[in-house]
Amino acid sequence: MKLKLSIKGFTLVELILVVGIIAILFTVAFMVLNPLGQFQKANDTKRKSDLAQIQRALESYYQDNERYPRTTGAPSYCLQHIVSPWPYYCGNSNWSPYMNLVPKDPKSSNRYVYYVSSDGQSYYIYANLERGMKDPQACNSDGTACDRLTTLGISATACGGTCNYGVSSPNVSP
Repeated sequence: MKLKLSIKGFTLVELILVVGIIAILFTVAFMVLNPLGQFQKANDTKRKSDLAQIQRALESYYQDNERYPRTTGAPSYCLQHIVSPWPYYCGNSNWSPYMNLVPKDPKSSNRYVYYVSSDGQSYYIYANLERGMKDPQACNSDGTACDRLTTLGISATACGGTCNYGVSSPNVSP
């Protein structure tokens, strides 16, 4: 009596081919999804939202006090009520009734930079967008620092990175 051996399975060539196809699909999917770019985009969206929120608070403050709050100097990372000895309001501090918390940059090594004119009639706020020139709302299309910074005496890197995004009071441009 003869036994017939029947071995079923994949050959080495078939396994290598399947692994290669999976690797190619994974690489293409990773390049299309770009997880690092998505995190950067989310952080930049938060920065823009934070600056818009600060703008609304500053306009409300202006309505109450007929000037914008002081800052700690140029560049400044904090705001100060015009009536001393009120405290400074920096990232994650309460600035009632204007804001529950003054926002701070989502990246711990970066910060928002405030500048208020000496007469309190205009302000500028700057941030570092991680996507720089890829963001259509950056100050300059090449991702470089906002032009107004040098006029104000603020370093182009005062934000912790390049200060390439800014907002300002309605009477001036960032």
